[in-house]
Amino acid sequence: MAKDPAAKSAKPSKPSRPVKPAVDGFWDKPPLLNFVADLLMLFAVVALAYAAVLAARQLPVFPLRQVVVLGKLDQVTRTQVEYAARTALNGNFFTVDLNAVRSTFEKLPWVRRADVRRRWPDSIELTIEEQVAAARWKQADGEYRLVNTYGEVFVAATEDKLPVFAGPEGLASQMLARQKEFTVALASLGRTPVEVNLSPRQAWQLRLDDGLLLDLGREESKHPVAERLQRFVASYPEVRNKLHLQPTLIDMRYPNGFALRQGGPQKSS
Repeated sequence: MAKDPAAKSAKPSKPSRPVKPAVDGFWDKPPLLNFVADLLMLFAVVALAYAAVLAARQLPVFPLRQVVVLGKLDQVTRTQVEYAARTALNGNFFTVDLNAVRSTFEKLPWVRRADVRRRWPDSIELTIEEQVAAARWKQADGEYRLVNTYGEVFVAATEDKLPVFAGPEGLASQMLARQKEFTVALASLGRTPVEVNLSPRQAWQLRLDDGLLLDLGREESKHPVAERLQRFVASYPEVRNKLHLQPTLIDMRYPNGFALRQGGPQKSS
């Protein structure tokens, strides 16, 4: 049997190596390129806007020329207003921070609240609500502050004669309300409370304008403080005239009467 010469000379072919797929580079990914381009564009816009704002603050365009104060001020001085304006008015008509300006004015001693608005083309309109002092607040360290008509404690100085409150922190509003009640109740005697004391145990004590110390004690449902005060108002003139006494302290903590004391005043507990 004859052999095929072609078959003899044929050699087995070597297996070819697998071809690795080409790896796309950064520049071959259009979506990624678009995202990076958008991000750079956004950063550039923000940077330009920030630079424009900084430049606008420095340009002499729409400068603020005056502060217009509405209403009459009794406690806040012109010097204080001018100082606060120089401190707070930064920028021009459009860039000035009104919240910062308001905060600066509200830090002045007699300012309770300030309202600030722009007035075209070059002014700031300022409305100030001043504190109205209703009493002095005696602190535990002996220092004094003031209480306004809302029962809020604030720091300022005044030479006005005001009733003095002494009590736990945070109760100035309650003490102011009771002081008004005490004043109305004592009006028929021609007396006013010049000191209102509230102990840590919530016991009330009043010093009247004639020096008399009135011990009213704690609030009780059966014997309210207002009832004890009314009993004092109704009974004291007759008792004083009959006994011909000028007591220094009257203790109203008894349910059906009161005690007169000629000695030095004693703090109620």
